[in-house]
Order: sequence, then C-alpha cells, then structure tokens
Amino acid sequence: MTVADLLPLDDLEPVDLAAVLQAAELARRVDRKYLVPASDAAELVGALAPSHRVLQIGGRRSTTYRSTYLDTDDLRLCRDHLQGRRLRWKARSRLYVEDRLCRFEVKVKGARGETVKHVIETDPESYGGYGERERGFVEGVVGSSLRTAHADLKPVLEVGYSRATLVDLDGGTRLTVDHGVAGRPTGTGPVWRTGTVAFDHDRVIVETKGESRPGPADRMLAELGHRPLSLSKYATAAALLGEGVADNAVRWLVGRGVRLHDDLPARAAS
Repeated sequence: MTVADLLPLDDLEPVDLAAVLQAAELARRVDRKYLVPASDAAELVGALAPSHRVLQIGGRRSTTYRSTYLDTDDLRLCRDHLQGRRLRWKARSRLYVEDRLCRFEVKVKGARGETVKHVIETDPESYGGYGERERGFVEGVVGSSLRTAHADLKPVLEVGYSRATLVDLDGGTRLTVDHGVAGRPTGTGPVWRTGTVAFDHDRVIVETKGESRPGPADRMLAELGHRPLSLSKYATAAALLGEGVADNAVRWLVGRGVRLHDDLPARAAS
C-alpha cells in the first residue's frame, strides 16, 4: 500500500516537478511536522483540493523514498536533534526509487528555526555511500562552524516510505504526506539494538514547508486538533535503536503511532 491509496489525490489537478520547483523550491523554509491519523490527512487533502495540486511523475501521484543517514559512531547528529540544539544539521543519501534518481543532501537548522537544504545530484549506483565527493560537499556546507566532525561520518541507518507532495502554486508553499515509514540500521557504525522502527499503517506524517507564519494546511490541522511536533524520522529510529542513546524525547511515540519490530525485512524500503 502506498500513500496514494489512502488519500483522495484524484480530486487534485496534477502538476509536474518543474512547475513545483519554480513555484515552491523552498531551499530555505520553516518545516512543521504532524503525526496524524490517515483519515485526518484524507480530510485535509480534500479541503485543500481547490487551492493545491498534486505532484505527478510518470503517471504516479506518490513516490517511494529511501534515505540513508550519516552520523558518527556515538550518533552525535541524532543527539543534537534530541537535545534541541539551535544549530544542528544532518546528512543523507536519498534515492527516488521508481525514477532511479539520487541526491546527497545536507539540511541545516538555523537559529531562527529555518531549515536550509543543500543538494547535489549523484549517481544512483552511489546511493547509501559516502565518498570523496560527498565528503567535500559536507565540508563545504558545514565547515568548522558546527560541532560534529564531518570526517567521522559514516552511513548508519536507512529510512524508507511512500510520499505524496501537494503544492499551492499561487502561495508558493507545499506539503508532503509520508506513509509506511520504517527505519533500520545499515549494520555499520554504532552498536544497535535488534529491530526496526515502523510507523503504524493508519498514521501518516504531514509536513508543511513554507514561511514563518503558519499556512492554510497548518490552520486546518489545528482545527482537527493537531499541533506541530519536533519529529525526525531519522532521530526517532536512531534513538529507539541506538545503544546508550537517551530516548526520552521520542519514547512517548511508541504505541502512539510508532512501533518496534524485530522481524521486519533487512531493508526498510524494499
């Protein structure tokens, strides 16, 4: 099942990727994340249909993502998120499965709450790796201004899910809906507990991406009783599976949309 099976995406007019990037590239933005029942997300999408379009690629209205995150052996990037450090960042290799497109991304959280994303295109065959080009890119973005030594990074955990993207071409904002989120260690680096962290199939992550002021989707979600969460797919999985990581900030999610499994396939997004 993909996210397109849960939402009334057929009610929205389609839009191609070029138009989305032209109207709402949002390399610098404020992200707000919500963990909501799929039924509420469907109601939200239906309400946004008059003003939003859905990204369609190759006839599809959803795409499978695989993201391999990098961190240090002591999971410093994860810890920085859990501790709520004002200046923090993360690095990942991302594969858009159906399209065989791959990118390497560094996301920096600034002091004003903005997220700035830096991206380079990479070969799909290099997905999940951390070679000289990726190292140079991270060094160029992060430099010596943030805590973690980028030279110590390595691939540590993969997260997979199905995503639908909605965009308001006039307002220049967009939102994503992710379903089937599951994270599992890659088998390198830190000492991990056995298992996989998976979000329940009747829950989705809605993420709005826009300006500092909440947009229409945020207001509709508030009317449905939802508030933004400090929710990172990577940090949630890494905290719950990493030995010695204080997981108090995410432990409350277990049983409330997130579950621990020890019997899922080796690859979260296979």
